[in-house]
Amino acid sequence: MMDVRSPGGGQLSPDGKRLYFSWTVTGTPQVWRLDGPNTFPVQMTGGEDRTSLVDVTPDGKTLVLSRDRKGEENPGLYLMPADGGPLKAVQHLPGVQTAFELVSDDGRWLYFRSNEKKRDAYAIYRYELATGKREVVFEEPGLWGVADFRPDGRLLLYKATGSLRGEYWECDPVKRTKTPLLGVEKPGEYRAQYGAAEGQLVVVTPEFGEFRRGYELSSGKWTPITPELRWDVSGAGLDRARTKLFYSVNEGGYGRVHVLDAKTFRPVEMPELPPADQYAFGSTTDDGRYTVFSVGTATAPPQSWVYDWGEKKLTRWVVPSAPEVDTASFAVATLQHYPARDGTMIPAFVRRPKVCDPAPCPVIVQFHGGPEGQATPGFSPMAQLWVDAGYVLVEPNVRGSDGYGKSWLDADNGPKRLAVLTDIEDAAAWARKAFAAGGTAPKVGVMGGSYGGYATLIAMTRFAGAYDAGVSIVGISSLVTFLQNTAPYRRVLRASEYGDLEKDRAALVELSAVTHIDKLASPLLLIQGATDPRVPAGESIQMYEAARKKGVPTGLVVFADEGHGAQKRENRVLQTGHAFLWFEKYLKGKDAAAPPTK
Repeated sequence: MMDVRSPGGGQLSPDGKRLYFSWTVTGTPQVWRLDGPNTFPVQMTGGEDRTSLVDVTPDGKTLVLSRDRKGEENPGLYLMPADGGPLKAVQHLPGVQTAFELVSDDGRWLYFRSNEKKRDAYAIYRYELATGKREVVFEEPGLWGVADFRPDGRLLLYKATGSLRGEYWECDPVKRTKTPLLGVEKPGEYRAQYGAAEGQLVVVTPEFGEFRRGYELSSGKWTPITPELRWDVSGAGLDRARTKLFYSVNEGGYGRVHVLDAKTFRPVEMPELPPADQYAFGSTTDDGRYTVFSVGTATAPPQSWVYDWGEKKLTRWVVPSAPEVDTASFAVATLQHYPARDGTMIPAFVRRPKVCDPAPCPVIVQFHGGPEGQATPGFSPMAQLWVDAGYVLVEPNVRGSDGYGKSWLDADNGPKRLAVLTDIEDAAAWARKAFAAGGTAPKVGVMGGSYGGYATLIAMTRFAGAYDAGVSIVGISSLVTFLQNTAPYRRVLRASEYGDLEKDRAALVELSAVTHIDKLASPLLLIQGATDPRVPAGESIQMYEAARKKGVPTGLVVFADEGHGAQKRENRVLQTGHAFLWFEKYLKGKDAAAPPTK
């Protein structure tokens, strides 16, 4: 299953004749190129560190790349000739984040943000591509980024004030002025971009209803530009030519795409894309002529299609690979709901084997990360691995998940998490009834990464006995030590989600798995990256040390060259193998070697 790969998406050259994309076929994500539809891919970058394409300059001559080292999440920016060749560093400093923002329309300036001066603040820099000259254009306390650019040099700046909330300001670097536009007088969740007309913003926000919707903001007046739906508009963006406005809708985990005229906001006729569960936009060329669409189903890896708006022609560019695997036989995820104890129905996607022999099949409940993430029913070789091994896989979207409106999303913020954590325990109770056979309830395991790892640790301690075994991947064991030790640039954003270290400390302690370690009764495996800046390795280590004292079977695997989750193929194989053997032993009773402590 590790060899089933698809690049999906990608970025076109300005003339639409090349497609650049990231691909993991060598074991780590690297940048590749196609010189035409379905041509043989050309590898552009190599090595063991993850490299991604972030932009192609307007003249098509240069690629802008981001490269990280050992999962530390302190990436640097590099330039590469579009035909290939050595990399030229824009900036890559130890312990410093250098993140791409945009290239100006005239191709003169590359804008990036960096916490070089203060680890908990981003300054905005610009780099002259022709000369290599670098200068600061904006520097104030806070986590700032560039959302958009006007030809006269004005910048639409974004300041993150929470995990989803933020402020928008217009900055004129020449006049050295900064004007508030959004989120300052009325804090909220906004995603904004300059519109086609002067003085106009295109904004996606849930501030005027339960769900995110697209609006035009001009002269202080808000005008809806997308239909009123019972689903979230999950994203929107104008092409560089500002002729088309693309937006996507999250219909309960299924991605749908739409296009509007950027000046009139009237619907634009879409190409007839192949039937699929998930649709997404890739890049659009600077002149607005070509757009990449990603098309995916539960039984096939995502494919990249390019639409020529002038010729009205749709062409498949990328054919995914699935060596020695029949993806047509993959289980299709079905949407089911289980009752929480207060009567709320919790959505969950379920994949199950065709036959359970002997019945009942054991169940694995997998919680997503985020915590503002969402489980979706798309193509997943890893999900199929569990199904092929005879497990029912349940992926809930508990309260706090994205995609179901702002009330659902905000239901677990801060101390409110205490009231809805029981969704985790209720999933296990439902699974034992729903997947019982012949009067016998199945064994139920729990797993997840990042926030899903936190949910796993809570399931195994606070709700001890609900699950028969657990696998936590880069999971938070103490919200107190997590907030104390996570990277400085993340602390303010995470505090808005989990709570304040001072005023909410009692709730943070109660919401931490280590607080309830004495209840641990079932086997627990912890998997961690040593260089993780988000959830430091100490979170898994302190949980392991506390669990060992209980005498409960406990394992710890630490990858020295990984950060927030395994990225390298060999480590992903090991991570999956350890989790698989753990559940084979403790849910099926099969002999399996305990994972080593590394």
